[in-house]
Amino acid sequence: MLSIKRNYVTVLSNSPSRLRSRGKSPIGLDHFIQRQRALALWKDIVRSTISIADRDMRQEMLRFARAEFEKHRHVTDLGHIRYLISVDW
Repeated sequence: MLSIKRNYVTVLSNSPSRLRSRGKSPIGLDHFIQRQRALALWKDIVRSTISIADRDMRQEMLRFARAEFEKHRHVTDLGHIRYLISVDW
């Protein structure tokens, strides 16, 4: 019987990943999940404003929502992010 043995080699690169080269670090699973929830909330808000008949009111609602998202853009604390997502709109 002939046995075949394969050797696998992982080549380590000294150069940083594209993400790290831009000064960013990978996010964890919890941050990823909260990011997805925030994006889903944004999409729900945009979809909800479509039903507003008055064009000026619709644009004002979108401006307000965008300003709120931008105001809290750099929040990194998971508890605070969860709170912001759960606050009634």
